[in-house]
Amino acid sequence: MNRPQDKVRTPRARGRSKPFPRFGNELAALLVWVCATTSLAQSPPRAGSGLPSPGSPGDYTRDIRPLLERRCTSCHGRLKQKAGLRLDAGKLILHGGENGPVVFRGKSTESPLMHRVLASDENERMPPEGKPLSPEDIELLRRWIDNGAAFPKDEAIPADPAKHWAFSPLKRPSIPLCADAAWVANPIDAFILAKLESRGWKPSPPAARSQWLRRLYLGVIGIPPTPAEQLEFERNAEGESDAAWVEKLLARPEHGEKWARHWLDLVRYAESNGYERDATKPFAWRYRDYVIDSFNRDKPWAQFMMEQLAGDELPDATSETAIATTYYRLGPWDDEPADPATDRFDQLDDILSTTSLAFLGLNLGCARCHDHKFEPLSTRDYYSLLAVFDPLQRPRKGREELPLFAGPPEKVASLEARLAARKPEGEAAMLVETNLPQAYLLHEPNLTPPPTRILTRGSPSRAGDAVTPGTPTSIGAEPMPEAAAGPRTTGRRLAFGRWLTSDENPLAARVFVNRVWLHHFGEGLVRTPNNFGVSGDLPTHPELLDWLTHWFLHDARGSIKQLHRLILNSQTYRMAKSWSSAQGAADPENLFWWRFPYRRLEVEAIRDSMLAVSGQLNLVSHGPSIFPPVPRQILEGNSDPDKIWKQSDESQSSRRTIYTFLKRAMIVPMLELLDLCDTTQSSSRRQVTTVPTQALTLFNGDFVNRQARLFAERLRREAGSDQEAQIRLAFRLCVCRVPTPEELKTLNDFLKQGASLSELCRAMLNLNEFVYPD
Repeated sequence: MNRPQDKVRTPRARGRSKPFPRFGNELAALLVWVCATTSLAQSPPRAGSGLPSPGSPGDYTRDIRPLLERRCTSCHGRLKQKAGLRLDAGKLILHGGENGPVVFRGKSTESPLMHRVLASDENERMPPEGKPLSPEDIELLRRWIDNGAAFPKDEAIPADPAKHWAFSPLKRPSIPLCADAAWVANPIDAFILAKLESRGWKPSPPAARSQWLRRLYLGVIGIPPTPAEQLEFERNAEGESDAAWVEKLLARPEHGEKWARHWLDLVRYAESNGYERDATKPFAWRYRDYVIDSFNRDKPWAQFMMEQLAGDELPDATSETAIATTYYRLGPWDDEPADPATDRFDQLDDILSTTSLAFLGLNLGCARCHDHKFEPLSTRDYYSLLAVFDPLQRPRKGREELPLFAGPPEKVASLEARLAARKPEGEAAMLVETNLPQAYLLHEPNLTPPPTRILTRGSPSRAGDAVTPGTPTSIGAEPMPEAAAGPRTTGRRLAFGRWLTSDENPLAARVFVNRVWLHHFGEGLVRTPNNFGVSGDLPTHPELLDWLTHWFLHDARGSIKQLHRLILNSQTYRMAKSWSSAQGAADPENLFWWRFPYRRLEVEAIRDSMLAVSGQLNLVSHGPSIFPPVPRQILEGNSDPDKIWKQSDESQSSRRTIYTFLKRAMIVPMLELLDLCDTTQSSSRRQVTTVPTQALTLFNGDFVNRQARLFAERLRREAGSDQEAQIRLAFRLCVCRVPTPEELKTLNDFLKQGASLSELCRAMLNLNEFVYPD
């Protein structure tokens, strides 16, 4: 369960089929040519053979372009142009490459393209991999060329990936004017409404104020408002502005706990290594607390990025910034690999792949063995970035994981020297005196590491050319600055962090802004949040994304809370979920953001809300993780059940779910069942599944039934013995509203017929309305 997949990559066989003996390339090519031209021209096609009809020219749109896309453009398209040749548009085919034209109109026998597809020499034949073109495909090409190599005059030429929108310089678009200017509360609304008005559409009406309040609480702090907070909000309807409530929630410590979880998904956070032994990662929880504090303190975006990438290399490094680099060590780790050399590169691949996905929204990991098939990312790009992380090593003693001291380099060096010189009995006093925490970090023991080399087909046994540290050439106007070594590190990660957060490279900021939008609305403006490449989705509102990113970097100076404020105070965020038949039929995926989307709460918000409603939620923050109860059957599947999960008491188990120990080989069943992310890789958003076992867990599970009983006790304690008062309070606590007369009568009758108050509370915790924000 949750065990990392085997990531060993073996070189793929490169053997090719040999359609004829190599006893003379020219003769063999002639024989194929004769067979292709005479037999096809003289014999009528068999039914179902797929051969072109006699005398019909190959149609470019129907036949030729699909053929070239299928067999040729991976090497001769917009991402890669071997020999300077592109075959992804008719105009480019006729233009040719570095060696001149490849197609002469009306002269297939003189066209180099035909010579290469007919060649018998494997070093000459095109395409070089896979089977040769079929006789049918060759005949289509021949007829197309002989009939003039025609193509549509208005054919669009695929854009140069270097000009891909996500890699382009950031410019601030003008805010559009809207006919319904009164609806616009801030620029977000102007961009959304302008696009709706261009189609003659209208946004959904605003949600009820009680719905907006519950949406706001769950979206900002991850728990619902108390009845007292609801009543205060209602009393201040005409006085205190709604914006003031946004400020209150952004200032609460629970905000960081809610939003840290989104980031932890991205960086594959867990507190054990996975694999067979699944050993604990010592002090990994300090990183979780670092992320919580960063969001609560509104740490500027660029600083937040820099600290995780190079917190130990910063000129003003502290224990906090060093702890941030725990990020690198969070991934799965096999403490007894079958192939240590391959495992070493698998660890580096985990770091590189996670970094490219989480920070850049690109899957550079696909270029480990070969140039990326769909993105302008080469194998050299992959290993150049790998060289940034190559100096990092895992401190350990055999299979034992070793933590390191986190702090300014000079203090760490001083402490290590003193510890080496002192007797063991004096270590405890020295650690207290120095006050440097231990953390789960990698280090760079060698300031002059050996060169990083390109691994052919990703195999450590096939090292090729050396590369210098760098970044993908297609991204950013400027290359990564040259690294300057510090007293304890090479400085490569610091140089990379400065490149990533540079104004000349807006990709990372675009990706981050899109993630914030996604977690407020359930979908991003780019709906492939971990894929901003040419194969990813285009933004639904590109001007809005660029305006937001530019505003975020310059006006808000990277303040994440300022970005929240802008979104939360918009009319777009206030819209109801109400359905419009016409607009829904035309835009069922809500690409135009004409209504607020439906989305289920994450498991953390569901569990925390149950604890809040029952009155048991323990808001103690920070520190080592908790071990809530799990079924004994789960523990008995492990070799040492009494040691791997030392259950916390009920008070500790009632802390927020973000503080739950995440053991990769044994995720708490309720978390796994309700779609906790895959902790072995970067997860940009949770899957939302609907399976019968979820309903069974939420209705019959020990945790839910325990909270239902405590919920009933709270109702008796706070509402007294009056059944209607109990029902009204239950609705306030669970769904932040008063019951309708029909609901009140139904539940009153339910209790009068002998049902217990605990059963009523269990039913309330199972309402759809409870597990959706509003």
